[in-house]
Amino acid sequence: MRHARSFWIASLFLLPLIVPPAMASQYPDKPVRVLVGFPAGGSADIVARMVTGAVAKTSKFEFVVENRSGAGGNIAFDGAANAAPDGYTLLFSTPGVAINPSLYRKVSFTQSDFTPITLVGEAPLMLMVRPSLGIKTLAGLIKESRKDPEAIRFASSGSGSSSHLAAEVLRSMSGMQYLHVPYRGGGAAMTDLIGDRVDMTVLPIAESMPYVNDKKLLALGQTGSRRSAIAPDVPTIAQAGVDGYSVTTWYMLLGPKNLPEPIVNALYEAFSQVVGSEDLKKSLEARGVDVINADPQETAEFLKQQSESWAKAIEASGTKLD
Repeated sequence: MRHARSFWIASLFLLPLIVPPAMASQYPDKPVRVLVGFPAGGSADIVARMVTGAVAKTSKFEFVVENRSGAGGNIAFDGAANAAPDGYTLLFSTPGVAINPSLYRKVSFTQSDFTPITLVGEAPLMLMVRPSLGIKTLAGLIKESRKDPEAIRFASSGSGSSSHLAAEVLRSMSGMQYLHVPYRGGGAAMTDLIGDRVDMTVLPIAESMPYVNDKKLLALGQTGSRRSAIAPDVPTIAQAGVDGYSVTTWYMLLGPKNLPEPIVNALYEAFSQVVGSEDLKKSLEARGVDVINADPQETAEFLKQQSESWAKAIEASGTKLD
């Protein structure tokens, strides 16, 4: 009798992890919230809306993208990590989910607080300066920055963002110096760079190239390991002289931990069919995104690798945020 009672009590703790077949087949029966940790109009927001919009057209899913910007994405990350594991609150994540547990002194989540669903793709960022700065090359920028640690005003899309950390890795590897000016989103950083109120930024390539092509900004290097098809004339930062440098932003769909497998599978099936389609692939590639379309296991392995890699880079740079 004691064993039966113990089994019954243990079973109560497993109930949230078990989804009856009927319940799984009914999922979803209402709109699914997708949290994005950056403002509307930014790269993460645009890609999230592109992908979820395309999935909604070809499946039974309906999505509501909700922007929770601030704290380097931590507001959205916390919201997703603490959501009920019922499939109705998801996170469309950028690298901050792998970066921030090592970068911030106080965060309430780690990668283990999420259920990986799919890695959509990755894209390089672009390092740009205002033309009036008079610097034409990355080597020239690095040399000039060393003369005065606060002479170059670097505008990022936010403390702890991919924009910020890409520059921090560059500082660590090249000895470049700058005064960090964090913004709440890349749009504001771009506006102030064009307006000559700051000197340099590192932002997603899709948002950057229109201003580069119009000669409003000067591109000195892209952060990926190879040149993007939408910026074939701009060298990578490694090609520009910082050997071994490679940083990308990426787009990943995550749920809270303990998300039941039938729900994970339903989401992955819906997303993989659309992300793997030629139409969406072309649209994403036009934004500089290399489509990956990884399954849940591949996504989990990628997230683990990224978390470990960023932890080492952040420790080496000595960067910590409150």
